[in-house]
Amino acid sequence: MDNVLYYGDNLDILRRYVKDESVDLIYLDPPFKSNQNYNVLFKEQDGARAASQIQAFEDTWTWDQEDESIYADLVTAGGKVADVMQAFRTFLGPCDMLAYLVMMAPRLVEMRRVLKPTGSIYLHCDPAASHYLKMLLDAVFGPENFLNEVIWKRTASKGLMTRRLPRNHDVILSYQVGENGTWNLLEAFKPYDVDNLDDRTSNKYRHKDADGRVYRLDNLINPNPDRPNLSYEFLGVTKVWRWTRDRMEEAYRNGLVVQSAPGRVPQLKRYLDEQRGKPYGDVWTDIFPINSQAAERLGYPTQKPLPLLERIIRISSNEGDIVLDPFCGCGTTIDAAQRLNRQWIGIDITHLAMTLMKERLKDAFGESVKFTVVGEPVSVPDAAALAASEPYQFQW
Repeated sequence: MDNVLYYGDNLDILRRYVKDESVDLIYLDPPFKSNQNYNVLFKEQDGARAASQIQAFEDTWTWDQEDESIYADLVTAGGKVADVMQAFRTFLGPCDMLAYLVMMAPRLVEMRRVLKPTGSIYLHCDPAASHYLKMLLDAVFGPENFLNEVIWKRTASKGLMTRRLPRNHDVILSYQVGENGTWNLLEAFKPYDVDNLDDRTSNKYRHKDADGRVYRLDNLINPNPDRPNLSYEFLGVTKVWRWTRDRMEEAYRNGLVVQSAPGRVPQLKRYLDEQRGKPYGDVWTDIFPINSQAAERLGYPTQKPLPLLERIIRISSNEGDIVLDPFCGCGTTIDAAQRLNRQWIGIDITHLAMTLMKERLKDAFGESVKFTVVGEPVSVPDAAALAASEPYQFQW
């Protein structure tokens, strides 16, 4: 499969071009419900709003007749998604938040369709809508396939709030299609840096071999005392051990079991360089937002840092897998996927984002990156049709 950039509405693109069970990993960072025009994003060099502001999502969050029609289609289809949408309407009424959820629901249904049985989805959102989106994801993927609610600290706390605590995190909701979803366990650990250990780790790993390898001493006693087959005398000490006698003696011959003094309980050497590392957990404070001087900064206010996408892609996909971002924006997902030898599909509704992604790929990878662009006007009639329907896009 070729890498592809699609220009257009991702709901239409998904339905027309992306086959059933063809994608390994989806990451999406959709516009949040925050009363902003999420494609009115770019500023002139002097900081003023660009004269040709992009309007693609201007009216997305205002409930109107189109939302009513989409809602009716969702409810008519039946199933869990219909149930949760009716519950949302009962609770919220026909408001802007319901319009946002009506926009998201059919797209998530299509994303579920295109994911492989081993696939995963990571939905990046903010606390204003994360609780509603989690219920919607439960309806689409099943609550049993929920993996994590990752909290990403995107900025330091600022003292601008006077009536509430400042908001400084985003939420990333992850689900798998089924129990056999791709999960690279080693990628969920941060390798230890021997020269820069935190206090807790350095206090545990405080021993060194003659060759300089760092290790700690670990318990060899079995937590279950009712294991008569593992009860025996070893180095003058009788205990219920974790291992069989043969395994214990082999480890002792290999220098992995030590006794600090006669009569003391033998212990196991655990070498730091053989450990997986420190597990990341579901609160990520070690990936920093893009600052004003960062080389990767493109001027896109919702741009996410490359390390964030690289971590997700490493954990939930393998080389050669297909990664999809249906709200591609400035292209961080496809940049990370390309760097990690994954295939990718990017979709965006704005021509400016398409131009930005193409330039980003060219700058980062030169001629080595190959991709196809689908949906951009390539003839005078195409351009005329775009000018009539989307004048801001035609301008770009």
